[in-house]
Amino acid sequence: MSDTAPHPGPALRPPGRAPGPLAHTAVMAARSLRVSSRNTDALIMSLALPIMLMLIFVYFFGGAIDTGTPHDAYVLYVVPGVLLLCAGFGAATTATAVSEDMKGGIIDRFRSLDVRGTPVLAGHVAASTVRNLCATTVVLGVALLIGFRSAAAPADWLLAAAVLLAYIVALSWISAAIGLLARSPEAAGGFTFFMSFLPYPSSAFVPVDSMPGWLHGFAEHQPVTPAIEALRGLLLGQDVGNTPWIALAWAAGLLLVAISASEALFRARTR
Repeated sequence: MSDTAPHPGPALRPPGRAPGPLAHTAVMAARSLRVSSRNTDALIMSLALPIMLMLIFVYFFGGAIDTGTPHDAYVLYVVPGVLLLCAGFGAATTATAVSEDMKGGIIDRFRSLDVRGTPVLAGHVAASTVRNLCATTVVLGVALLIGFRSAAAPADWLLAAAVLLAYIVALSWISAAIGLLARSPEAAGGFTFFMSFLPYPSSAFVPVDSMPGWLHGFAEHQPVTPAIEALRGLLLGQDVGNTPWIALAWAAGLLLVAISASEALFRARTR
């Protein structure tokens, strides 16, 4: 008999590390972008409504609204508010998308693959942020075509972009929480109306001083007003004081509350 040792089999490689939350978030964001690209009606409406409102206010109402600036410069006053309005309309589709996922049963399939709730929601928010940035770019391009001109320095543009991005992310997380709270996509779309309504009782379209006295307190101290004032001052090269930091503090607070509420609501909905 031969005394040779048996030939060893192929070496077994240790299993690779399971994908982490960031990888899951990237996959969920790509999925949300693919899904939203098929929902062309919602994309067109979230883009067309802010543009239509900007054109209506500039060309229909601009000559009758006194903002303390020349009437032909009303476009300079209104564009920052329209950018925030665009963010609200774009973020509203996140609530509908999350509600459709909860209703359609896809969440159970994700959980069976060990995908947690936070990456799923973060994927929706990431996709919403990308959509909103593209829509905001288009709206700003239209504003430039109708006469908007900025006197901002590069640093002012960066700070204005940071304020706008912070509000887009915060509003998208709030929409995700609304999508978990609503029991149907239709109800989710209805709830987001209140979020899209916030720019109206603010300094977006008219100065707060022109509103009724009983509305001043809310209009001056709601979260959208400092963001609009910061964007307007930064884009027009005006003194903004600490308004951008107040706006960023509001956005951070809203984001913290929205993420905490989303996690609690997701656990409650998936027990």
